[in-house]
Amino acid sequence: MLISKLSGVFTALAFAISCLGLFGLAAFTAELRIKEISIRKVLGASVLRISGTLSREFLQLVVLSCLISFPLASWAMHNWLQNYAYHIEISWWIFLIAGLMAILIALITIGFQAVRAAIANPIEALRTD
Repeated sequence: MLISKLSGVFTALAFAISCLGLFGLAAFTAELRIKEISIRKVLGASVLRISGTLSREFLQLVVLSCLISFPLASWAMHNWLQNYAYHIEISWWIFLIAGLMAILIALITIGFQAVRAAIANPIEALRTD
């Protein structure tokens, strides 16, 4: 029971730290591209288009990480479970659900920062030039 509670606490802590890291990376990227975003906005790009442009980069990285990690995790779990007398087979849909959850979490985390950068006043960013 204690191990279960500790696992839950550390899982939540790891989840929060990873979301904060992803949020910080999105904020840093948006800050680096603020002039580009402002020019796109002045030229008539919608908030949805700008948010999609910022989010696409991160989603490509999430999908790439899933494509690399899922076969490795499947192989490692298969080898680890062979040591037990009673073991189960890991289904493909578990990885599908994990991948969809990773994409959803990344969209929620990045989406906030992307929308915030897209609705910012472009005059403030372009005034410094």
